[in-house]
Amino acid sequence: MACLYLYRDKLKHNYQFLEKTFKQHRIEWGVVTKLLCGNKKYLTEVLELNPRQACDSRLSNLKMIKEINPDIETIYIKPAAKNIIKSLVKYADVSLNTEFETIKLISREATRLKKIHKIIIMIELGDLREGILGDDLIAFYSKIFKLKGVEVIGIGTNLNCLHGVMPSQDKLLQLAMYKKIIELKFGKPLPFVSGGTTVTLPLLLKDKQFPKEVNHFRIGEALFFGADLFEDKTIKGMYPFTFELEAQVIEVSEKPSEPFGEFGENPSGDKYKPNPKKKNVRAHRAIIDVGLLDVNPKFLIPQNKKLKIIGASSDMLVVDIGQSKHKYPVGSTMRFKLKYMGALSLLNSSYVDKEVL
Repeated sequence: MACLYLYRDKLKHNYQFLEKTFKQHRIEWGVVTKLLCGNKKYLTEVLELNPRQACDSRLSNLKMIKEINPDIETIYIKPAAKNIIKSLVKYADVSLNTEFETIKLISREATRLKKIHKIIIMIELGDLREGILGDDLIAFYSKIFKLKGVEVIGIGTNLNCLHGVMPSQDKLLQLAMYKKIIELKFGKPLPFVSGGTTVTLPLLLKDKQFPKEVNHFRIGEALFFGADLFEDKTIKGMYPFTFELEAQVIEVSEKPSEPFGEFGENPSGDKYKPNPKKKNVRAHRAIIDVGLLDVNPKFLIPQNKKLKIIGASSDMLVVDIGQSKHKYPVGSTMRFKLKYMGALSLLNSSYVDKEVL
């Protein structure tokens, strides 16, 4: 069975880097744990770093987090479906919201339980995922302001997640302006502007003019991958890969480099176009015990740079080992670094072991 490893020392180093950075800028932040897919072993590793907040988009994951550490503040980071409101109020201390009817249901449930559920209103700044339009913010807030059982503690935004719209100083200043408008209109402080995610982090690190009103970040990808999404590189001082995949070789053989026969669509819906120039070329290939059911090969980076991933079926991955000096007999293993979506898929696969190194 293939195994996914989490490197504890790299995770701790990245966490301490972020903690120091945000402390210097007087910014609160929460760890986004959705990548971990509720894996108790890995969640425990993260929570032992003592974050003040854990953010997730799955209530089952927040439930697990509360079981591990009942005292940590939990944040549900997408608008809630109406049929999960009871569980939302039970397991999430804070939620990000965009729909008044949903917040009314949260208010009703929180009032029934004699609790105060905290709300962050998400504002649309151009990526066109969740968020209300800025022109509607005052009317929206005025309605929520009257509800019992809920407390609006801030406004926020998400960028880059759907259409790739990047954050900018102008967009963050716009968010800061909305905070000021609400405070002036209603005479009530709005403690948090949650405008920061991994994609926003490089702006904070490089721009001395970063708006001081943006005082809350939700960070996942940077913690696990040290990612600078502006320049597609690793943030200086951080580790790029806290995860690694190890998979076992189950077949090694020399075969033609091009498939032969009559071609139709494979199970993935692809139809192969043979290359006549490679008709008589042979290649050494290895098959390893992981496949599309576990991870898309485009999110895998072989540690041995001489290896070339050919393709995958549902549960097997084919690798060309012809240019590698290293031999890969049956039973040996190959290791792969992972892009974010690759780690996400593997963490969601029950067919891959998870260990901590």
